[in-house]
Amino acid sequence: MPLTPEQLEEIEAQRAASAETRRPTVPELEEILYQPLAVLDHGFVRVVDYMGDDGAIVQAARVSYGKGTKRVSEDRGLINYLMRHRHTTPFEMCEIKYHVKLPIFVARQWIRHRTANVNEYSARYSILDNEFYIPAPEDLGVQSRSNRQGRGQSLEGEEARRVLHLLREDAEKVYGDYTEMLNEDDAGAPIDPERQGLSRELARMNLTLNFYTQWYWKIDLLNLFHFLSLRADDHAQHEIRAYAEVMIETVKRWVPLAADAFAQYRMGGANLSATGLEVVKRLIGGEDVGQEESGLSKREWRELMETLGRQG
Repeated sequence: MPLTPEQLEEIEAQRAASAETRRPTVPELEEILYQPLAVLDHGFVRVVDYMGDDGAIVQAARVSYGKGTKRVSEDRGLINYLMRHRHTTPFEMCEIKYHVKLPIFVARQWIRHRTANVNEYSARYSILDNEFYIPAPEDLGVQSRSNRQGRGQSLEGEEARRVLHLLREDAEKVYGDYTEMLNEDDAGAPIDPERQGLSRELARMNLTLNFYTQWYWKIDLLNLFHFLSLRADDHAQHEIRAYAEVMIETVKRWVPLAADAFAQYRMGGANLSATGLEVVKRLIGGEDVGQEESGLSKREWRELMETLGRQG
């Protein structure tokens, strides 16, 4: 994740500045404010602003009671109750803004979450950096036979080396073609004064999806939890999961009580259909239940048995 001297200077200036405020702040999150947290080979996540804390959630939930409690144990119990019973509005009182550098193909997955405010780096206006994502060898998975949108075991040996070579060779070639079409260097100066150069908005279409883009992404805590529940899940694509896992660590610093409740009731919990719950009750009652008489499809049955840690 190489940063330019100018970027490092800007980050240090941001981290050195401070302002007096009457609003609640979170010391643990302030420690990493503006700091780039490395993801993948060239990517990062930075927290650049936030509003609210665990107390804001409690305050919103108890708005009709006036003052909130001063005991952490009571706040924890209330936040757990809100999470457990899906009383979601109080979590919307907290917001956070990230600066994210990520491969374009990851951004196209990420943008499916339409509950955030997003402003992305414009390749119509600026020239993209010559930075592209190359997976680690262990992340070069073959196409899964059971999941059309997933990967299986890792490629090995010469086949893996060939894939890595092609990825790098293609990215280097298209970036060279990109700059040739633009007829501009990184600073925007013409490479060949005798040529016009193609517009930036057109030249960018030649770049591959592993090139890096950047954006500012602002979201409230409720919708951030929804994003993380999907993208930090074991079934999510490795690359977006890497970002989600780093973001979870920032949430633990920001709202530790809410993060604990999220881990307990969302990431570590399970949702059952009415039929699935009935199967669990029958199993607890000592009944020998099989898939055929359960009322569940084969896939639902397999998922339920995996949730319960049983063999189907």
